[in-house]
Amino acid sequence: MSGLSVRRAGPADFPAVARLTVAAYEADGQLKSEHGYATVLADVASRAEDGEVFVAADDATGELLGSVTFVLPGTRYAQLSGPGEAEFRMLAVDPVGQGRGVGAALVEACVSRAAELGCSAVVICVRSGFAAAAQRLYQRRGFVRVPELDWVPLDGVELLGLRLELVSGCPGGR
Repeated sequence: MSGLSVRRAGPADFPAVARLTVAAYEADGQLKSEHGYATVLADVASRAEDGEVFVAADDATGELLGSVTFVLPGTRYAQLSGPGEAEFRMLAVDPVGQGRGVGAALVEACVSRAAELGCSAVVICVRSGFAAAAQRLYQRRGFVRVPELDWVPLDGVELLGLRLELVSGCPGGR
C-alpha cells in the first residue's frame, strides 16, 4: 500500500469525507431514487459520534481518497453486528482514487480495529447488483456470504450479508 496512509478522520476531514462518499455512491449508481441516503452519507459528524471514521490519504498530496465507518453492535449505524462482532459501513473510494488499493487499505483498517478490540468477526452488507469490485475485494479478503444476514431496508434495495471470522472464543462472541 505504498503511497497511502489510513488514519482516523478528524473534524477538519469531514467536509471532504462527505463529498467523496456521496461522489463514490453516485458514480456507482447507488443513489438513484434513494430516499435521503445521500444526506446520511454526508453526515460524517454523526457517524464519527457513533463509530470511528477512517480515511485513506495520498501520502504525497494529503488528498483524501476514501473513507469508511467502523461501528460496534448497539450503535446507531450498526445494522448486522451482534455480540462480539464489529461492522463497517459506507466504504467509499473517490472515483479518481480507484485502482490504487484504497478500498483494501480501508478494509484492513477495519479488520485490524476489530481484532484489536477482541471481536470474533466482522460483518458487512453490500447492495445486490452493485459494487462488483467491492464484492470481489471482500471475497479475496475472506468474507463469506451469510444469507441469514440479507435484508431489504427499502423497496428495490436488497442488501447481502457477508461475514469474516476473526478469533473464536472472545467474550460475547458467537
